[in-house]
Amino acid sequence: MASKRKATIIALANQKGGVAKTTSVASLGAAFAEAGRRVLLVDLDPQACLTFSLGIDPDTVEASIHDVLLGGTTIADVVHRCDDGVDLVPSSIELAGAEAVLLGRPAREYVLRDALDTVRKDYDVIVLDCSPSLGVLTLNALTAAQGLVIPMPCEMLSHRGVGQLLDTVKDVKRILNKKLKVIGILPTLFDGRSTHAREVLEDVGDRYGLPVLSPPIPKTVRFAEAPAVGRSILATARTSKGATAYREVAASLLESL
Repeated sequence: MASKRKATIIALANQKGGVAKTTSVASLGAAFAEAGRRVLLVDLDPQACLTFSLGIDPDTVEASIHDVLLGGTTIADVVHRCDDGVDLVPSSIELAGAEAVLLGRPAREYVLRDALDTVRKDYDVIVLDCSPSLGVLTLNALTAAQGLVIPMPCEMLSHRGVGQLLDTVKDVKRILNKKLKVIGILPTLFDGRSTHAREVLEDVGDRYGLPVLSPPIPKTVRFAEAPAVGRSILATARTSKGATAYREVAASLLESL
């Protein structure tokens, strides 16, 4: 039976690329599904890496999130069921042109929120994979979400991107979505052997006054192998340190939700 409660919407965003954002969306989604939750993942990146990572060819999808945002298509019409036990709203390269079209529309920041409202009762958790920018698509995600998780590699150059994103979050909370809460920073690509990585991990929480989700996600080649078979690391390397870490983070997120 469909849940009477509406799904909690979580956005994963960082305008800096290469932070393991898409990997985190796929892995957390699979972990939520393992825990018995009904999960919808939404690919908001024109590069469609999440779509490809979950076994769907973005070049062959007939309809995607692009069609939903520009009107005439509902979320339910474009959902794909994936082997990891999650549903996916795919992306395609066409999404790259959506920002220019949306810029000329009134209430453009609310388009995604309104589209997701039609399916929120059918899921427990909806996770949004944002594009690596602070454009209209990311603003739509932040406006639709109740919670924000910021993936951040444990390296000093990643600090600047977090600060810029938090400035945008302040504006979103003031103007568009007062209910948005920053759940915390998710440390990724963590190498416990590196003194620099450990120092960054210790510093980041105090620097921004935000919770740091635990455990940090380790750097491992297993993450690169998983998309080749269209699955998350929870399926391709179930007992690996990376899979275990994402399960633990997912469990703590479910408790807070």
